[in-house]
Amino acid sequence: QVELVESGGGLVQAGGSLRLSCVASGRTFSDYRMAWFRQPPGKEREFVAISRSTGSTYYADSGKGRFTISRDNALNTVYLQMNSLKPEDTAVYYCSAGSGLRPGVRSSDYDYWGQGTQVTVSS
Repeated sequence: QVELVESGGGLVQAGGSLRLSCVASGRTFSDYRMAWFRQPPGKEREFVAISRSTGSTYYADSGKGRFTISRDNALNTVYLQMNSLKPEDTAVYYCSAGSGLRPGVRSSDYDYWGQGTQVTVSS
């Protein structure tokens, strides 16, 4: 069982930055595929970024060049640095953890989810 707790959301003006954090319980954090998803108002949850246990990362087109996912295995923490934020980035952001050989860009690829943190970008 893995518990995930996100923090770092808030209200920011367009062009600003936020860093989200997600702390995981458990002793095998380094083995997990960690990802960030988001759910904009009235829309379905969508993939944002992934950090695989190998250290490789991958981003949705919406965040390429603006978002950076990183992880600190010693602290059981994954981060999402978001720069040059736009109003369309407004969403609830969720941290997720998964194992096994799955693509990692679908919600169904993940076994554990955090409660979400709200990010609101004003224009």
